[in-house]
Amino acid sequence: MKDSAFASGPLVGLVTIVVTSLLLVASAKALWLVVPLLFGIILYYMLYPIVHRLVLSGVSRDAAAAIVAGSVTILAVAVMVPLLPWLAAQSVGSEETFYRYLEGGRVLIDRTLAGLEKQFAFLAKMDFHAEMSKRAAEFGDTALQKKIAETLLAAAVSLPTMLLAPFFAFFFLRDGQVFKQLVTRGVPNAFFERTIYMFDRVDATTRAYFQGQLKLTAIDTLFLGVGLWLIGLPGAFGIGLVAALFEWIPVVGTIAGAGLAVLIAATAFPNDPWVVYATVGLFALVRTLDNFFFIPLTVGRSIQMHPLPTVLMVFIGGAVAGIPGLILALPLMGVVSAIVGTVSGIVLDPRLRARNRWAKELLQRRVTADFR
Repeated sequence: MKDSAFASGPLVGLVTIVVTSLLLVASAKALWLVVPLLFGIILYYMLYPIVHRLVLSGVSRDAAAAIVAGSVTILAVAVMVPLLPWLAAQSVGSEETFYRYLEGGRVLIDRTLAGLEKQFAFLAKMDFHAEMSKRAAEFGDTALQKKIAETLLAAAVSLPTMLLAPFFAFFFLRDGQVFKQLVTRGVPNAFFERTIYMFDRVDATTRAYFQGQLKLTAIDTLFLGVGLWLIGLPGAFGIGLVAALFEWIPVVGTIAGAGLAVLIAATAFPNDPWVVYATVGLFALVRTLDNFFFIPLTVGRSIQMHPLPTVLMVFIGGAVAGIPGLILALPLMGVVSAIVGTVSGIVLDPRLRARNRWAKELLQRRVTADFR
């Protein structure tokens, strides 16, 4: 069956955007559940190949899911036990590293503004350098400092809920097929084929998106790590991994990852601006490779929507649900698009509706055959 089985058009696109937006608004009210559920879905697509291989080797699905999910849970607890106190300590004190990188950024901004004033006389008349330096200092000393502390404290408080992620992943791995059977059992025979295809497309969409993102993260980590190592930045592969993880957040993720690397470069090499320029050039190069080579090879066209509603959905997701909304917007839109397209395709297909009416009539005749 081809994609023509799904209805498409402006109305379907509008309904998809509206339904996705409502789901994102609802998710913003329960982020404590949505975030571990998101990580549970990611874990499911990470661990599914392992479980599938165990099943093919003769292990039952229940046992395979328990072994894999249990191992991940034990590993998560082992990581979380030392991480929780560290996050709590980082959120309330010991901000030396933060101030050091912030000071490096201030020096970089100061030199850049001074250079701009030398090049453009009208900026010097506006006292652009002094004014912007003052605002940057105020932002770093107040808003940014407060935001970093609040983020670290919130992470320390909410981290235990992340133990729900392997719990969700276990039931996805064990009962995914059972859930599909329960849903399709009540579907009329006339709509059964479309419904099965819908489930297949939803699974293919989410699988392609999340597994593609994981592959893209590994590729970006490798390229950024090697590039930053050649430039000479300390902790190059760690910076590359963090920047690659930021790429999961559309639009702002690239800026955040590049900004972090630039701050570290400016702090580690305060007297060598070419290191900063090389770092910016590296991120621009990797982003270009992502757009033209890596993303088509990994994530591909998993979200089969026009670019305009896709970009609009990213901004709506960020506005109503913050960072989780940015991450969830595209895969959720793909799932909703498949469901809405299937339902509208059924509603708008007169032959399917006629088959369903005829099946009901035949059933009615069979049930009442002995009434005469």
